[in-house]
Amino acid sequence: MTDPHVAILMLCLFILLVLLGFPIAFTLLAMGVGFGYYAYYNGAPETFSDIFNNNIFYLLNQNTYSVMENDTLVAIPLFLFMGYVVERANIVDRLFFSLYMAARNLPGSLAIAALLTCAVFSTASGIVGAVVTLMGLLAYPTMAQAGYNRSFASGVICAGGTLGILIPPSIMLIVYAAIAELSPLRLYAAAVFPGLLLAGLYIVYVMVRVMLNPSLAPKPSEEDVPPPSKIYLDLLVSFVPLTVLIALVLGSILGGLATPAEAAAMGALGGLVLAAIYRSLTWERVKESVFLTAKATAMVCWLFVGSWTFASIFSYLGGHDVIEHWVLAMELKPWQFLIMAQLIIFVLGWPLEWSEILIIFVPIFLPMLETFGVNPYFFAMLVALNLQTSFLTPPMAMSAYYLKGVLKNQIELMEIFRGIIPYLGIVILCMVLMYQFPGIALWLPDALFGEYVP
Repeated sequence: MTDPHVAILMLCLFILLVLLGFPIAFTLLAMGVGFGYYAYYNGAPETFSDIFNNNIFYLLNQNTYSVMENDTLVAIPLFLFMGYVVERANIVDRLFFSLYMAARNLPGSLAIAALLTCAVFSTASGIVGAVVTLMGLLAYPTMAQAGYNRSFASGVICAGGTLGILIPPSIMLIVYAAIAELSPLRLYAAAVFPGLLLAGLYIVYVMVRVMLNPSLAPKPSEEDVPPPSKIYLDLLVSFVPLTVLIALVLGSILGGLATPAEAAAMGALGGLVLAAIYRSLTWERVKESVFLTAKATAMVCWLFVGSWTFASIFSYLGGHDVIEHWVLAMELKPWQFLIMAQLIIFVLGWPLEWSEILIIFVPIFLPMLETFGVNPYFFAMLVALNLQTSFLTPPMAMSAYYLKGVLKNQIELMEIFRGIIPYLGIVILCMVLMYQFPGIALWLPDALFGEYVP
């Protein structure tokens, strides 16, 4: 068996182990070390210490150090901390109720308020699990009490919660920038309109669906609606401060005034200030936010260490070259290459998380972009949209499991699956629109930073 064959075996075995339920980060790490020991094998050890005289251990050490010293990745714990502080300051529940009252005359007003809240909170958090979990606890009981169809309500929350990996400041885009060696500023600018377009399509779908079938989402009763003055006051108090904070963070990045890490630090400080203003800043909540930030950051870092070690060995054994030669030998046209790449990423989204897809599989396609004449920032936005589906595609739709985890017996998993299926079609529609009109992704970065030159 040749080294490339071993690389393909390594990849297939990894996917099998993930499907069997093994922890992804440590499976990547174990397989990287195991196959790496074979790849760098330099003869039978003569002494016990010779067992560790293998370059895989040096590679593992270097990958760990690279993750810890990467300036771009410093933004991750800071954005996480900002999101957790905002979540624990009870700002989101005020925002949700205010948006609900403001949209009360629209079809599916609760669902629209949930989507808007998800979009705003996603930009402050960037973690799908946190957004879906919080909105499941906050919005779903309110929607159920209002008589909303359970499947319809769960689909809204699951789809809205995934917007955090696309709408800036997105943690996923920070990781993509580090992997593809692209400018995080241009990536953020490229993601603004696709993120808004997807959120807008979700809202349009909800309104049209409710107009066709009003029983899915009954309107609020008159006695439940407070006076207009209170509605606008609540909206001003809850919506404006959080929106201003997010706008300052994103604006400082896009305006070139701060790096993502510096802007994230400003956002974390702003989150603390908001919590203090709302009189929700307690030592206990700060400790919870720090603990959750450290926990999530550790998980993400181990994923990166494992993924980069796995990807390094896979490439060293010739796995990337085999796939690249296979694709180039097909003599595809650019549009055919894009469809094939996105289909592969779509299928990989069933068993894998976005981090493994980005770190292991996206680098396979990156060297081919120049051959097919594909703008790397345009390709990045297609991937970012496509990764939405990894959270929405049964049977491994993680957003559905996040929601089921907090709702317990209030809803069946199959009901959630039925609710999220339409949003898969909306994501694909958004990808088609962006392919037909590349300016959706490329106009803003070109306007802010000049036309991209390879």
